[in-house]
Amino acid sequence: MKSLLKMTWMETKLFLREPVSAFFTLIFPLVMLFIFGSIYGTQSVPGTDSTQGAIGTLIPAFTAMIIGMTGLMPVTITLATYRENGILRRLRTTPVSPLVVLAAQVMVVFVMTGLGVLLLAIAGKVVYHVQFDGNVFSMAGGFTLCSLSFFGIGFILAGVMPNARTAQIVAMVLLYPMLILSGAAWPRELMPAAVQKISAFLPLTYVVNLLRGLWVGESWGTHLLDVGVLVGMLLLGIIISVKTFRWE
Repeated sequence: MKSLLKMTWMETKLFLREPVSAFFTLIFPLVMLFIFGSIYGTQSVPGTDSTQGAIGTLIPAFTAMIIGMTGLMPVTITLATYRENGILRRLRTTPVSPLVVLAAQVMVVFVMTGLGVLLLAIAGKVVYHVQFDGNVFSMAGGFTLCSLSFFGIGFILAGVMPNARTAQIVAMVLLYPMLILSGAAWPRELMPAAVQKISAFLPLTYVVNLLRGLWVGESWGTHLLDVGVLVGMLLLGIIISVKTFRWE
């Protein structure tokens, strides 16, 4: 437990010292919120069936955006960099186990992701008076499942990519199309039907669907497909991450 706490505290400081990760986790979603808020205000997004205003529709989508970015970028790049620079090799000579290294990464990125979402929700409530019709505990459970599922993808990439540069490129190639096509950046209802069909094959789409549903008070039972896909991603991520973890 002591080694886990030390690793977590160290990773927290390193995360906050990295301006890119901190910006895209804590600041960029707020920028997106204010841009769309200045466009739509309290109006509904054209083409959607949401009874909430545009911001109420977009906040859970931007939450999915944060989850996608933190799951594929900080986790992937950090672990790949540690291995490439020999940090993991040196850790191997200590009592630190791979589980502690992975757990520390998960805890730090999860907390920072949650902080980014909290700032997003507060800004929506204070500035745009967003209405939240869901259950807080249900939303927190959905957020946790979605985050851990995407962390699994990040760990897989960190384990199989040969170096940090390749890991970063592959993570970006996977991330940006998902942000555009999944409904995380703007509603899928505004996209052509052909694009919406393509988005069904993107993991982030199921994060957006689940969080948007829970935000407006829908039950988990109405999102069994989304939950099933995310649970499958989580289990697959754990299994593959354990098998592909390399110290050097």
